[in-house]
Amino acid sequence: MHELGIANSVLQEARQEQVARHGARLRKITVRVGELAGVNPDALKFCFEVLVRENKLEPLELEIESCPRRQFCPACDKTFMVADYDLSCPTCGSSDTEFAGGDELELAQLEMEDYEPGTVATQST
Repeated sequence: MHELGIANSVLQEARQEQVARHGARLRKITVRVGELAGVNPDALKFCFEVLVRENKLEPLELEIESCPRRQFCPACDKTFMVADYDLSCPTCGSSDTEFAGGDELELAQLEMEDYEPGTVATQST
């Protein structure tokens, strides 16, 4: 399950940004995952949640943006989303198209809030 390694890497990158911002608190991490990236979004979210609990980072949340497969048609200069595994251009019908995206796996956004040393976080059970 390589999703655990991906979740760990995402958390490490986010924590480095947190340190660079002098202790700001992480609230939400957004990642983009392409449909061809070979990543199961549900497994990634599960692994992330386990790591967040183990590292006492609640209520840190993971948002996953799905990116569909895209093709480019040189004949009509259009980029389109692939539907039903049909790689032909829906505009001109050309079957001579090129891969243009859908294999993304990237940290897209970090949401943080300033840390105020005088405040004490409370946790209810």
